[in-house]
Amino acid sequence: MPQTYQGGCHCGRVRFKVTADLDRVTYCNCSICSKKGFLHLIVPPENFELLSGKEALTTYRFNTGTAQHTFCATCGIHPFYVPRSDPDKIDVNVRCLDGVDVATLKVGQFDGRNWEHAIIERVPWR
Repeated sequence: MPQTYQGGCHCGRVRFKVTADLDRVTYCNCSICSKKGFLHLIVPPENFELLSGKEALTTYRFNTGTAQHTFCATCGIHPFYVPRSDPDKIDVNVRCLDGVDVATLKVGQFDGRNWEHAIIERVPWR
């Protein structure tokens, strides 16, 4: 059952809320996600609201340039971004949700190192 969560970056400048189930959380082993420790929760834009900090966000793009990796310019935390797999959605970093113990979640795996092959097999959150 979907719940509404609030979350944000480390310094608190970026705050957001998201409504979703936490049963579709995924870990990706690609070069950027594994370094960031990002735990993915992809939601439609209507289930996401940026509450504060738009001016604090910076975007990084690489490879195809489709993904818009946003992060707080002050503390460097990546609370959400626009994913390459679903450029019409928002991918929330579950580690940035207030009060969520990620150790209690069932986390799926996505082989981002072999992105093209893995996306054909369909990602678990679609």
